[in-house]
Amino acid sequence: MRRKFFAIVLLFSGFGILAFSQVTDVEKTLRTQSADSIQGWKKGGVFSLNLAQTSLTNWAAGGENSFAINGLLSVFAYYKMNKSIWVNSLDLGYGTLKQGGSGYQKTDDKFDFLSKYGYEAFKNFYYAALLNFKTQMAPGYKYPDVTNKISDIFSPAYLLLALGLDYKPNDHFSAFIAPATGKITFVNNQKLSDAGAFGVTPGKKSLSEFGGYLRAIYTKNDFKNELLKNVTFTSKVDLFTDYAHKPQNIVVNWETLIAFKVNKFLSANINTQLVYDDKIKVPADRNGNGIIETGESIGSLIQFKEILGVGFSYNF
Repeated sequence: MRRKFFAIVLLFSGFGILAFSQVTDVEKTLRTQSADSIQGWKKGGVFSLNLAQTSLTNWAAGGENSFAINGLLSVFAYYKMNKSIWVNSLDLGYGTLKQGGSGYQKTDDKFDFLSKYGYEAFKNFYYAALLNFKTQMAPGYKYPDVTNKISDIFSPAYLLLALGLDYKPNDHFSAFIAPATGKITFVNNQKLSDAGAFGVTPGKKSLSEFGGYLRAIYTKNDFKNELLKNVTFTSKVDLFTDYAHKPQNIVVNWETLIAFKVNKFLSANINTQLVYDDKIKVPADRNGNGIIETGESIGSLIQFKEILGVGFSYNF
């Protein structure tokens, strides 16, 4: 079942998809238009594919041959009628790398579905409900170890349902504040469940939490400076706190994307993502000796990812 799911997603996304941003294309596209001017359905998406290859023959300075393929498929459906707004988006991402004589290694993996409904309450504010589901499409390993999985499809998976107010003072900024938010973390893999991975109680396959949620996004793509006219800047932060369990330990997911549009089919982008969740224990080289520590040295650490990509992109 897992292989079929993975194969279908790869076929749909054109093989090897990289999530250069969890910021959905609908959010970037709709910021460029006045919300009052859109009525009925609006649909679209973006496909991006980046390739990187290095070949060395008798290269005195040393190095290894490598090949990487990364891409993104992001689609959206937006509906507005009078005071109602309904936004739906799906982001599929995957990246893989082959270096030297080693096998292919996963570099990125994402399945992210979002649906948000809002009804205008008063100026710049909307009563809103949000549903978000995230998981991955293939097993994850701590390379070069390809025997022991550290993640898997639906391990983890996150389901979030939030009720609150959406504040939209202009086309560039929005903040969704939800004091009533339910979050469920799933760990379907039995071995990972038994190990208590991703915060679940050992042996349990899910963890339920209730707390507060904030989702803020800022997008700018209408710079007056001539050098920046083809640049889009987007920064998004998600914050969640569990009321019943260490509410001071806020779960953070902060992403920033700077995209450069070269022409209709070529683009370059820089994406960063910072994640902190005290329930996720990350093995790390604490002594700086190149050895990943185990046992008591595994702890809650700030996770950071940076991606620079240049390649093909197409909006539809």
